[in-house]
Amino acid sequence: MSNRRFPFTEGDPILSNSQTLPRTDRMGGRAWGVLLVLCGAIFLEGIDVAMLNVALPSIRAELGLSTATLSGVVSAYVLGYGGFMLLGGRAADLYGRRRMFVGWLVVFLVFSGLGGFATEGWMLLLARFVTGVAAAFMTPAGLSIITTSFEEGPKRNKALLFYAGTGAGGFSLGLVIGGLLARIDWRWVFFTPVILSAIILLAALWLIKEPARDERGPRRLDFAGAVTVTMAMLLIAYAVVRLEHPGQGWGWTVASFAGGVAALMAFVSVERRSPAPLVRLGILKSGPLVRANVSALLFAGSFFGFQFLVTLYLQELRGWSTLETSLALLAVGIDAILAPTLTPRLVARFGNTRLIFGGFVLAAVSYALFLPLAMDWTYAAMFPSMIILGLGFALAYGPLTIVATDGIAEDEQGLAGGLLYTAFQFGAALGLSAVTAVNVAALGAGGSPEAALGGYRAALVVPLVMAVLAAIIIASGRQRVSAKDARLASEEAIPAS
Repeated sequence: MSNRRFPFTEGDPILSNSQTLPRTDRMGGRAWGVLLVLCGAIFLEGIDVAMLNVALPSIRAELGLSTATLSGVVSAYVLGYGGFMLLGGRAADLYGRRRMFVGWLVVFLVFSGLGGFATEGWMLLLARFVTGVAAAFMTPAGLSIITTSFEEGPKRNKALLFYAGTGAGGFSLGLVIGGLLARIDWRWVFFTPVILSAIILLAALWLIKEPARDERGPRRLDFAGAVTVTMAMLLIAYAVVRLEHPGQGWGWTVASFAGGVAALMAFVSVERRSPAPLVRLGILKSGPLVRANVSALLFAGSFFGFQFLVTLYLQELRGWSTLETSLALLAVGIDAILAPTLTPRLVARFGNTRLIFGGFVLAAVSYALFLPLAMDWTYAAMFPSMIILGLGFALAYGPLTIVATDGIAEDEQGLAGGLLYTAFQFGAALGLSAVTAVNVAALGAGGSPEAALGGYRAALVVPLVMAVLAAIIIASGRQRVSAKDARLASEEAIPAS
């Protein structure tokens, strides 16, 4: 591999063509600078989502928003993020990763600030939708900068695990920071990301350089593919979000799912005939990539569904404040410390697949321990679930990122990142919708605290089932690899006639 393709392969940011250094897994100062900028962006994305979630009651109180509009503030971001993620990932490959990262970071900054000045519900809806679109272009571009800047192996794994831990830490800390800011003024939940975005933008302009690219003719966007896949993702995301509100009727939900599937089929047809497809369908023939994305969807769904139910249980049933709830969930943030420190050592010793499987098993154990929750549970009874879930997240999240991007061609790294984050985003939306639907169905017409507790217990089965399914999918991949290794060993043992 040349230094032109992987600028940080030797630990020194600037090397002449004739200079050679012994291979090392240590990263130089510029490499760390670029990594910290990209980690800052994923931290920003995590903290932005988390802070808004805990500030929703304050926003409703001041602006007088209906429940539907308040839910729409969250859903608008999901629609923008999930709808444009695949297009955003491929755009990074086609038009330059630095260009996409920096340009859409500016959009993120501007519309986050506009959200802070909102005086009507529609203003918040517009701001959150465009912010989600910006994140959909910015996030896969940032991930692909890492995967194309660091050579496959220990150095890239270290960078990806550090990156994943920072993103998880942003979400965990955002819960607490959002609770504190909402007490001052909910508008600071929007203004704080503006300040962070400006700092990250200045550092990115200075540190991140667009790598030299192969000249293979003009880079043309597959317009028909872009339109059909974006339409498919938007319709499916909207249908998933509507699952949270079964009382609104199933007509639009079914129609949205049907329209999304039809648009997806049209997209596949377009890509098969296109000379320069937006998404090369052959990438989906990679078993590890598909298993990583499907299990990531299930894992994200279990995590966000569980966190949502715990928040409802603590605030609506137990009467805890927003800040108390945030501090209770902070233990899950142990992954922000373990992911960049302990996980790389475990990956080197046990491999990614074993760690992912272990993380899913720990998540399932965490959810199972929370099933017998009671009306008078102390935090000491909840703490084992929180800390075990944090450990499970530390083991699984980073290695999932590695598996989903390993072995993918450099000019498709943005696409691989887009697929992974699409899986995470749709998983989160699906998990929230599923637990909400089960909770509402189990609650029925009962309005007593005992009925509410029964609804939470029933809904908590959903994250447990999703985590178990994710573990089964990852384990099946490992069994296939083991069977293949055994077959090859058997063939080698047979002497040639």
